[in-house]
Amino acid sequence: MNSRRILLLAACASSLFAQADWPVYGHDPGAARFSPLQQINRGNVERLQRAWTFHTGKAGSEGIPIVVGGVMYVTATNGIFALEPETGRQLWHYEATQVGLRGLAYWPGGKGTHARVFAGVKGGMVALDAATGKPAPGFAKEGLLDLKEGVLGDLPDAKISLQSPPSIYKDVVITGSANGEGSPSKGAYGDIRGWDANSGKLLWSFHTVPRPGEPGVETWPADGWRNRSGTNAWGFLTVDVNRGIVYVPIGSPTSDFYGADRHGDGLYGNSLVALDAATGKLKWYQQLVHHDLWDFDPAAPPILFDASIGGRSIPAVAQVTKMGLLFAFDRVTGKPLYGMEERKVAQTTIPGEKTAPTQPYPLKPPPLSRVEFAREEIYNLTPEHAGFCRDLFERNQMRPVPLYTPFELDQNVLMFPSTLGGGSWGGASSDPTLGYLYVNVNNLGQWGHMEKKTDPATGAVTYIRTSEYGAYARFWNRDTRIPCTNPPFGELVAIDTRTGDIAWRSPLGTIPALEALGVHNTGAANLGGSIATAGGLVFIAATNDSRFRAFDAKTGRKLWEQPLDANGHTMPITYLGKDGKQYVTIMAGGGGGFFGGTPADSVMTFALGQAPAPAILESKVEPASAPRKGPIVLPDAPGKALVQRTCGGPCHNLDTALGMRRNRAGWAAMVDSMIARGANAKEAEAKAIVEYLTAQFGK
Repeated sequence: MNSRRILLLAACASSLFAQADWPVYGHDPGAARFSPLQQINRGNVERLQRAWTFHTGKAGSEGIPIVVGGVMYVTATNGIFALEPETGRQLWHYEATQVGLRGLAYWPGGKGTHARVFAGVKGGMVALDAATGKPAPGFAKEGLLDLKEGVLGDLPDAKISLQSPPSIYKDVVITGSANGEGSPSKGAYGDIRGWDANSGKLLWSFHTVPRPGEPGVETWPADGWRNRSGTNAWGFLTVDVNRGIVYVPIGSPTSDFYGADRHGDGLYGNSLVALDAATGKLKWYQQLVHHDLWDFDPAAPPILFDASIGGRSIPAVAQVTKMGLLFAFDRVTGKPLYGMEERKVAQTTIPGEKTAPTQPYPLKPPPLSRVEFAREEIYNLTPEHAGFCRDLFERNQMRPVPLYTPFELDQNVLMFPSTLGGGSWGGASSDPTLGYLYVNVNNLGQWGHMEKKTDPATGAVTYIRTSEYGAYARFWNRDTRIPCTNPPFGELVAIDTRTGDIAWRSPLGTIPALEALGVHNTGAANLGGSIATAGGLVFIAATNDSRFRAFDAKTGRKLWEQPLDANGHTMPITYLGKDGKQYVTIMAGGGGGFFGGTPADSVMTFALGQAPAPAILESKVEPASAPRKGPIVLPDAPGKALVQRTCGGPCHNLDTALGMRRNRAGWAAMVDSMIARGANAKEAEAKAIVEYLTAQFGK
């Protein structure tokens, strides 16, 4: 066999390997989330049924599995698992805490180095041998890379973690981070960094908050950059492998709702940034929110696609946002694909604050979610919930305001969308055969006001956002999580990339309590994302009704629906097994506390055909007990105040955090996870919280 034929066969094998697998969280490095598989299609998807389920033993992950070379890799809150993708049989388990919520990355190896998987864990980022699950020799310190080095500034106790998978470009592992976005504004820097996949050596850093002498520092007040937290990529990065560009969605600077110490636009906060993936050098950027005061940080994966416009194909990148706006750009130049303009917005009345006079809007597509609201649009379809919503609105004297209106002193304003979106970190999937992007959105509002706070020790004055519901108040019944507008509450939206127009909308999800009262097709609150396939299907879970669905990619008609063990607040994947079957997999049970959880995350996998009862496999870790019922009351005991402060933060409420009993190890893991996600607790405080929870809410 000649060398040319060997190379041709190797190329064909590589292509088939990529077609059959799901090797990156977004299927490809550009996060198109499109599979060429079509064994499961419009004509037979109704035959899709559960094939196997694997219980990780812990709850709270939003993990996106990957499948490479006949192995499935998935993160959970208790470690990293390798599974047989046709059966769910456990191949190995690397035990760890504070594991990255949303998944991991695979590197095929090189220079005599075995293939590796990379994920965030307590202490930084771990590299594991993909075949054995053991820490990779020669990488950093016994396989563990300390992410704190170089980003703590003057704050040795600042927190930083890796909650989303890194991106891989050749032999470069590119990381963002979660470094805290609330008060106080000081914390670790959110630098984007490239690391050598072989050794763990730092190759480059991009300062998301420019330092003196760097372009963009003039958008901050003097020393406003110093120890500035937030301004980080806590979500996903994507890579144009052919052009060597990494696209980074950078979040809002701290603190989220009051920026008196950061007057100016604050680059590169709330920006989509294109960097040279090999060097970290800036290529272009577009700021999507100036001087953010609403926690409107972009976190969805920038999706790469080719747009056919005016008879030519344009390499494009689109960014889904919490504001319900989709921004699309030429991914080489950064030029807006469908046009963009600055529009005047309301200005602040809060002392010390200074807001941006305008905000950017895309000319197309139109907003994907509700961005306006009037009092007469309060929910009115069933008496009990309608009464609750009217009372909530009137009791708190809410004033509906346009998008980007600053929160006011002692006067509750109501704005759409909320910090859950609009669009959230799930982002978009694509079907290149149709030229469509698919985005799931929430039509959910937020409300509250600013309140003056004076430090009794120093006399320093600041302003915080608050309400009857706390800082992060959504316009819903927080017990039932039913929004206070008329439906649809959640939607799946298709955008035609050739024109920038919306092709179709479909309600996404149901509210069982309303279904029982005869109110159907409401849609539901959702968190996660979709995938598309060459079988003409869009698969998505995401909703808080514990269902998995398939839609017709061309028309938006729902074709298939199956129950899940819990809410699937993540993205599904699909792949071809060694047995020749196409499988579809989703992690059920996560959600970061937004919509509740389950005793143990379930990796749930579906396939076509008549089959025996699905296999249900357990990890070796003991699952938590069943969720508690009824409202949570904190008993008076040492540690109560710490629990109220730490467990009632922006990501969840106390009912969610304390909704199930756990043993000491379970509570310790939960507290570690909360701290990794930004909860503010020192080591001694964390121990006191664990003691309180074990004593009051133990098994």
